[in-house]
Amino acid sequence: MSDTRPEHSDSPRPADRVNEEIRALWLTHAGSLPATRRHEYEALLAEWAAAVRAEIVEAA
Repeated sequence: MSDTRPEHSDSPRPADRVNEEIRALWLTHAGSLPATRRHEYEALLAEWAAAVRAEIVEAA
């Protein structure tokens, strides 16, 4: 997983950027994610969900 955030940043990356990384992960493995990459996917998914929530709060 390539995390481009500053090490001590409290703000999540934008959801669209995390989504791009999720898509790239799946494309790299032709749509069949191996068990060894599942943890990375789950971490990205949690990060994406947090980013979406932050964007919703920001929009409100």
